[in-house]
Amino acid sequence: MKDAHPLLSMQGINKQFPGVKALDNVQLTLKKGTVHALMGENGAGKSTLMKCLFGIYIEDSGEICIEGKPVKFTDPKQALENGVAMVHQELNQVTKRNVMDNLWLGRYPTQGGLVSDKIMYVKTKEILEDLEIDVDPRAILGNLSVSGRQMVEIAKAVSYNAKILVFDEPTSSLSDTEVAHLFRIINKLRDRGVGMIYISHKMDEILAISDEVTIMRDGGYVSTTAAKDLTMNEIIRQMVGREINDRYPPKTNEVGETYMEVKGLTGMYAPTIKDVSFELKHGEVLGVAGLVGSRRTELLENIFGYATVKSGEIFIKGKKINNRTPRKAIRNGFALLTEERRATGILPVRSIAENATISNLKNCKTGGLIDDKKVVEQAKWTIDSMRVRTPSHKTPIKSLSGGNQQKVIIGRWLLTDPEVLLLDEPTRGIDVGAKYEIYQLINDQATKGKCCMVVSSEMPELLGICDRILVMSNGRMAGIVDAKNTSQEEIMTLATKYQ
Repeated sequence: MKDAHPLLSMQGINKQFPGVKALDNVQLTLKKGTVHALMGENGAGKSTLMKCLFGIYIEDSGEICIEGKPVKFTDPKQALENGVAMVHQELNQVTKRNVMDNLWLGRYPTQGGLVSDKIMYVKTKEILEDLEIDVDPRAILGNLSVSGRQMVEIAKAVSYNAKILVFDEPTSSLSDTEVAHLFRIINKLRDRGVGMIYISHKMDEILAISDEVTIMRDGGYVSTTAAKDLTMNEIIRQMVGREINDRYPPKTNEVGETYMEVKGLTGMYAPTIKDVSFELKHGEVLGVAGLVGSRRTELLENIFGYATVKSGEIFIKGKKINNRTPRKAIRNGFALLTEERRATGILPVRSIAENATISNLKNCKTGGLIDDKKVVEQAKWTIDSMRVRTPSHKTPIKSLSGGNQQKVIIGRWLLTDPEVLLLDEPTRGIDVGAKYEIYQLINDQATKGKCCMVVSSEMPELLGICDRILVMSNGRMAGIVDAKNTSQEEIMTLATKYQ
């Protein structure tokens, strides 16, 4: 017999923030034991809708029902107690504590009125083993990889025995093997009758894992369709309201003479890079590929002076330089867009204007003092040139979508007019339309003769926007290939060379 009511019904949901209507009469219906994908460009309102469900925001109007019963959660604790759990895109964990502390924070199991470390360990072990997650419950969370921490967050959500589980960009930090593992977990939960809402910009994943797809655009509801009846092109058309025929802009850059030469670069503290040597040319987009743990990020951090170099040399136009610190690197014409936007990219409580100009304050001064007029001018340039969706330059950056935050940070670095742009996962968690805009920005910089290094976990992206691809394997450079004449198979073979 069919259930009389859907597991979750959200009808006529509206949410207004100062200067912007984030949700306009949005609807979503989730059935028991299904995966319901939620798609839309950055700023479409997906995360806002889920935050209304989870009690982080309170909707201005509309109705949310779970199994036919109206609910209005005023905080996440209420949502969790009523069987709604959420795995957030930006991890918010206590990294100095161990895995089991993070799982049971605020609800520690007790025995005789005291917290029981033994019970906590056993319960954590049971959940991790059930989900086939190979992590020690007593491991310090901060010592795990980003993907390992993501799996712990998923285990935490499952530990609440939730009947509704929301995944917000769960695979943005995962390798292909880890994505396959996540899908096994999702299928297991679906078989148990759990209803899941899955937010992702990766359309191949959406079509592979979901039963139904709801698409949003500009804060409004567009459609709900069975996943089997959708194609990638149709999803894109509905998301952006127009056809996007090419995923990558045409390359207009011309690769010139060598600008930077790296010789024998080795990091100080293991695990790190070892004896990496390569050249970067004027007007070139050099991709950096590799598996999780290949030390791609560490390569950029050592070049930028964010990590301590043990040995090796960097030359610019044949002249040796020393990027001892990020400040020195910026003076030498370098810029680094970090992988972890929230942890190392934005100043969340500060405005867009402050975030956009923080690296270029020397050009925002008059008579040695910060000139507010110049700050506003540079912020407006960032908003206009990066096409940032925001009501004002005064808006706190934390209230923007992830993609719009990323655009502000890229704009911040372009204001410094760098010669070498180091980009670590620049399109992570970003929709197809915003991705195209960022690809175009990278191409434009290269066309101006600037040098770009791009770390990406998406192989088609590297093949689509790069001139050459440097492949890392276990901290060592496994080779450099021509993007036009290589294949994903060749890159994967190199990526496993030193495993």
